[in-house]
Amino acid sequence: MRVVIQRVKSSKVTVNGEIIGKIGRGLNLLVGIADSDTDAELDWMVRKCLELRLFPDQEGGDRWQKSVQEIGGELLVISQFTLYGDCRKGRRPSFDRSATPQTAENLYNCFVAKLRESGLKVETGKFGAMMQVTIENDGPVTLILDKESI
Repeated sequence: MRVVIQRVKSSKVTVNGEIIGKIGRGLNLLVGIADSDTDAELDWMVRKCLELRLFPDQEGGDRWQKSVQEIGGELLVISQFTLYGDCRKGRRPSFDRSATPQTAENLYNCFVAKLRESGLKVETGKFGAMMQVTIENDGPVTLILDKESI
């Protein structure tokens, strides 16, 4: 499983000109599911996304002391199969490591459900749709989390 975490002041996702998800301060999560992912990777990734200290303890501070949970932040979760695009050979990415659409959608929905258990506001895009994501990156702070199955 691979997640690109972006600390944001705000973020929204639009499909066919309609805003379907919108958050204020929090995290924008671009989520890629591999063909080998299981519940173990999901659980680890949920915990990391919720507990990583990515926010300053005070407005304008520069030390990251608080997690999205601790600040009562919001989450926008976008499915992003292209995170497993392999560009090492040729001129066209290979997506051999991406999960099948059905498997990916099931695991993605599980990931979102587990995030919602935190009590935070969680918005999503539309799985498999062409989406436009607007991100007001805060910092900018962008991290890549990888968790491969064992």
